[in-house]
Amino acid sequence: ISIVEEVLKLNEDSRVHGVYLHLPPASLTSRVLNTLKAEKDVDGISDVNIGRLVRGDLSKGFVPPIASAVLDLLEKHGEFSNLEGKTVLLVGEGHLGLVLQYLMERRGMIALKSNWSSKSHLQKQVCVFVCMYVCSFTLHTILTSCMLEGGCKKLVIHCMWSVCYSRWLQEQQYRPWRLRSLKLQPMTPVPSDIEISRAQKPKSMNQLAEEIGLLPEELEAYGRNKAKVQLSLLDRLHTQPDGKYVLVAGITPTPLGEGKSTVTIGLVQALSAHLKFNSFGCLRQPSQGPTFGVKGGAAGGGYAQVIPMEEFNLHLTGDIHAITAANNLVAAAIDARMLHEATQSDKALFNRLVPTVNGVRRFSPIQISRLRRLGINKTDPATLTPQEVTSFVRLDLDPSKITWQRVVDTNDRFLRKITVGQASTEKGQIRETGFDIAVASEIMAILALADSLLDMKNRLARMVVGTSRSGQPVTAEDLGVSGALAVLMKDAIKPTLMQTLEGTPVFVHAGPFANIAHGNSSVLADKLALKLVGRDGFVVTEAGFGADIGMEKFFNIKCRASGLRPSVVVLVATVRALKMHGGGPNNLGLVADGCYSNLRKQIQIAHLFGVPVVVAVNVFKTDTKAEIDLVCQIAKECGASDAVPCHHWAKGGQGCLDLAKAVNEATITPGNFQFLYNIEMPIVEKIRTIAQKVYGADDIELSPEAKAKIDYYNQQDYGSLPICMAKTHLSLSHMPDKKGAPTGFILPIRDVRASIGAGFIYPLVGTMSTMPGLPTRPCFYDIDLDPITEEITGLF
Repeated sequence: ISIVEEVLKLNEDSRVHGVYLHLPPASLTSRVLNTLKAEKDVDGISDVNIGRLVRGDLSKGFVPPIASAVLDLLEKHGEFSNLEGKTVLLVGEGHLGLVLQYLMERRGMIALKSNWSSKSHLQKQVCVFVCMYVCSFTLHTILTSCMLEGGCKKLVIHCMWSVCYSRWLQEQQYRPWRLRSLKLQPMTPVPSDIEISRAQKPKSMNQLAEEIGLLPEELEAYGRNKAKVQLSLLDRLHTQPDGKYVLVAGITPTPLGEGKSTVTIGLVQALSAHLKFNSFGCLRQPSQGPTFGVKGGAAGGGYAQVIPMEEFNLHLTGDIHAITAANNLVAAAIDARMLHEATQSDKALFNRLVPTVNGVRRFSPIQISRLRRLGINKTDPATLTPQEVTSFVRLDLDPSKITWQRVVDTNDRFLRKITVGQASTEKGQIRETGFDIAVASEIMAILALADSLLDMKNRLARMVVGTSRSGQPVTAEDLGVSGALAVLMKDAIKPTLMQTLEGTPVFVHAGPFANIAHGNSSVLADKLALKLVGRDGFVVTEAGFGADIGMEKFFNIKCRASGLRPSVVVLVATVRALKMHGGGPNNLGLVADGCYSNLRKQIQIAHLFGVPVVVAVNVFKTDTKAEIDLVCQIAKECGASDAVPCHHWAKGGQGCLDLAKAVNEATITPGNFQFLYNIEMPIVEKIRTIAQKVYGADDIELSPEAKAKIDYYNQQDYGSLPICMAKTHLSLSHMPDKKGAPTGFILPIRDVRASIGAGFIYPLVGTMSTMPGLPTRPCFYDIDLDPITEEITGLF
């Protein structure tokens, strides 16, 4: 049992690339041999490896190094350099004889087996004798007229090392895809999303991972249908060229959205399952807010969705829960620190912050970092002067200038403004604060923009939670909480692997709202996917809401952080939304008005960044052919490289083939990508540039509070950060009811905040709220669970 346990440990140790079981024969039982993973069995003696060898599959298993050494010795011996036609007698028993017999016969030799141990019994026609002593740990190879004793053991060891190392090197290389798509049988009328999802049996994550070239140790399964992927993949494939980078954005949407996620999934299904390109979809994790509020989930829809859709929309792998826990730990730390500073002397604070343990008092590493930022280069607590102690223990947060709020992943309008500290135990530390939706947390933005665990940890440390009474920013690292935040987020930083209805891979990671934050899935998911698809493959990622919000932030914020450059933009439009922008519900004239206003403006926004645009008309069953044709015609008139109708909702990837071909064609000609503004421009000018060039505003108007904040950020050297505008997604302007492409308006900036850890300044436009509210009839009225079958109903 102890041997088996040790073997199991070696199986799971990614640092061990091969295992040689140097054990007495009595210990080499079938249980021990077959516990060892075939890919680590360098002696090639497990049933799996022997079976592969006999079957002729030498690419996966290991050939026993002793057998390789014997053949090597024979081939290097002058008399037997040409082994074909030679007769060999194998004396002895065990797996080695079977392997040698098979390998020699493959080389054209005649292999005979015998249990004889005396040379006097050997027949004259035998040219080579190989004597195998299975009870010995050394190999004695007897050749006619030549006894080779020295160096054989070294040769066996060399063979073992060489095979193991070369196999490890081979595994580290990029692996061509062997994707097996899942077949669809679309029905008419199209069933509900959840019925379609349940009718398709997904592949296991292990199978999908193997098909797209992931190593077993790079996968962390979360049940059968989803798994985390290790970031070590980036190191393994760092020399692999990236694939083509496709962004899916949209026109200004209706409140229910225009189907960007559905188009994204339909496109990757078409590319991989039908055109046989390697392709990856990269989606955001849906918030519980819209899932139980108005919009529903975000797994796509119809025959273009991520499965299982219930798991996609409910909890997934717990990333949003981790963000909520980390965010609220910071909030708790802020109020606790303010309470303790208000009720304790400097000496009492110091004794508690740096306690004596077993007679020794020392600073923790995070406290030493704070001392360095204060300019105190000491490591012995006993050497601090009274003034240094005061500086160290007192953050002196100004309650009126705390910018950090608690979060919850529910649309709860009554938490927008709350009062905390009302219990008698809080000793009068009462203040007003509020809640944001969890996906609006700066920690969510950091998760989406970080490019490594170290980068995430450093960003978490830099988060500014408030300002001291002397006007200095106070960070999460000053609170001493940043290390704990990294611990809470260490698994959330790994993207989650899932699959589409047609068995193509999808990364689901991060989920910031585009009207509040930057609205894009993670940099890491995109980078991992770009390496996996290879030079000629495609990564299709999605930006939230309209191109004026999600796409602009994708280019100006995400692309700056990642260093990645997009190949093409797919702009999603629907007839229903274009009618809304045209001024009413019906007739071709209104469709045309919507195209010449909103659609044209969104195409122009993409062209500001030098990226070609393909318009995808997401077809609804209520659309007429005349309406669809008109949209495609006008889109091309307005500068789109192509415009095609998409029927993925009803047909899956087959219904998105025209879009896939148009996207492939658009990527052939290199783009001329450029940022909208120079990062060194003043904050006000960056805001004005976005307002005028993207939204169509005449100018901006700053409130006194916004002006004061900008002055403060400039004093703190935050002026060179990019801008993340927080505004309504229902209009190009700040006025939700202004459709089409409004002009002649002044964009009001009522406040300006900073997410220093995430790395951007975010102005609040108009009455923008960071906590959505529930409608009169939320989605949860229709959601239920059968307690017997545990089947969910009404999720869509």
